[in-house]
Amino acid sequence: MNTESIMRWLEAVGVPHEVVSIGSEADNTWCLLREEDPEGTGEAAWEVFWREQGNRYDWARFTNEQVACHYLFGRLAWAQVARGAVGLLP
Repeated sequence: MNTESIMRWLEAVGVPHEVVSIGSEADNTWCLLREEDPEGTGEAAWEVFWREQGNRYDWARFTNEQVACHYLFGRLAWAQVARGAVGLLP
């Protein structure tokens, strides 16, 4: 899973496109951003957070794109399970 495929995976578990922003910040969305060299090490990082009223909440940074995507997918898939939208097949 990467930034090109994550939306398809999220759609498969019923997460609406409107609550996810890949590559840019937008209010009332989960954002996944690539940051170029945020710590001066020459390495890119991927940040995942909820943005609301211009503020970042539940922020996490990863050095690996796939790990960041799996983290975001896990958070949103769990939210779907918790609200009963996804579960075991009968």
